[in-house]
Amino acid sequence: MNGKTTDNHSIGYGTYIMVWLGLVALTAMTVTVSGFNLGALTFVMALLIAISKSMLVGSYFMHLKFEKTVFRVFISVCIVTFIVIIVLTFSDLSFR
Repeated sequence: MNGKTTDNHSIGYGTYIMVWLGLVALTAMTVTVSGFNLGALTFVMALLIAISKSMLVGSYFMHLKFEKTVFRVFISVCIVTFIVIIVLTFSDLSFR
């Protein structure tokens, strides 16, 4: 070894199965919400469900839950930058 320490975070199969079941349930919720006519709230609900699903995938399957704080800050900066770009783009399109 070259002086580096590696942290092995073992997640049990039960946790992966529960996360998978959560993703399946959230997908079923997305399909159910899309069938209702809630106006603009339909889009908001679908977006909130998609954010929940992406956080589950990032936290458990990509092991971001166990990363150092600096890495989480970089991920957060990327997400905030993406959100700002999307908001500015849609606000520009809505005022044309």
